Amino acid sequence: MFKVHSHDFRTVGRGAKCEFHFELTNPYEEDVHISAVRSSCGCTTPSITKETLKSRETGAVVATFNTNTFIGQKGATFTVVFDKPYYAETQLKVSGYIRTDITFDPAEVAFGEFRAGEPQQREITISHTGNSNWRITDVRSHCTSLQVRLNPPELSPGLVRYRMLVSMKEDVPEGELHERLTLISNDREFPTTEMAISGRARSAVSVSPAAVTLGTSAADAVIDKRLVVKGDEPFEVKDVVCGDQRFEFEIPVGSKKLHFIKMRFLGDGKAGRIAQEVKIVTDLPGEQSATCMVTGTLTAVGPTQASE
Repeated sequence: MFKVHSHDFRTVGRGAKCEFHFELTNPYEEDVHISAVRSSCGCTTPSITKETLKSRETGAVVATFNTNTFIGQKGATFTVVFDKPYYAETQLKVSGYIRTDITFDPAEVAFGEFRAGEPQQREITISHTGNSNWRITDVRSHCTSLQVRLNPPELSPGLVRYRMLVSMKEDVPEGELHERLTLISNDREFPTTEMAISGRARSAVSVSPAAVTLGTSAADAVIDKRLVVKGDEPFEVKDVVCGDQRFEFEIPVGSKKLHFIKMRFLGDGKAGRIAQEVKIVTDLPGEQSATCMVTGTLTAVGPTQASE
């Protein structure tokens, strides 16, 4: 269910905001429920984005490194406890080194929620105490949508301060953003220091629910659902694309910010599992679209009709 089971925050500054999302996806037809998450050390606090995950739904266990109250090399093990669809436990590990001579203001590069395609900028002040010869020689990131400009250092006795401008380019993909910047310095003992980047690039159009379940139904069932499509500005629904011919859609007419789409599944008697993506195409610039995932199980027995 988890993509990764360990994470190293590496070297971070005192007071820096450090979070890592251990993402997990429910691969079962039944709901998955997380009953508890325990941490072996107070240096890292666990939390969960969703206690219950429906079929194919994604959530995360969030590890927060407590850099305000701990220093030095730290590590923790999370024990994640599941009680549905059956009892199980799994362990996640985190580690990192918290140094006291570097601080960030603000504590992270927080872009918040913004519309995808709209450039964003944030200014960060980096301060280093104790060595006036300390210098940042490079700034790196795995995120190609980021640009960084570092101003010349401001020097005073025992203090080096940099002002850094971090820009988010227009090509940033939609969704949650959890990245980090790596500062490369001339410090031989600790040559790298990490800084967190967070945000959420939202689409100009969205569909709800993002995950639709048909449940367990007879293979010849007729199932009705409703999709709600929202936009930042009025738009028309041009098409609904689905690779399964058993789905029918009633496309609304007119241009407005909110549309309701009726979706009907017509069973053809074939049993099996369904995992189908539905794409709603609009007339917004670039034919912006929104997608949802439809899942379910069709059996040879059971009720012949369901509706919602």
